[in-house]
Amino acid sequence: QVQLVESGGGLVQAGGSLRLSCAASGSIFSINAMGWYRQAPGKQRELVASINRGGRTNYADSVEGRFTIARDNAKNTVYLHMSSLEPEDTAVYYCNANINTQPITVPYAYWGQGTQVTVSS
Repeated sequence: QVQLVESGGGLVQAGGSLRLSCAASGSIFSINAMGWYRQAPGKQRELVASINRGGRTNYADSVEGRFTIARDNAKNTVYLHMSSLEPEDTAVYYCNANINTQPITVPYAYWGQGTQVTVSS
């Protein structure tokens, strides 16, 4: 069994910063790509940022230059540092990780429970 536990959401004023963390635990053999998605009310879930095991990153255009994704492979943890936050960043943020629980298996996509980020104007 694998769990992803997120932390770090909350309420912040526009222009402020927050850091989200997501730790994977359980029966983990290896973790491939990790990422953060978000879903605002009435909208589809969208990719915010992703990072592969080697550290290569990818960002949505809307957060490029403001958000930074990083991971600590030794701790099975991914981070999302968000700065210059805007009211449009308000959403539930979900952690995602593609995890092998055994060698030579197809990785499975696991999700965290979500953490609310609210940016006030």
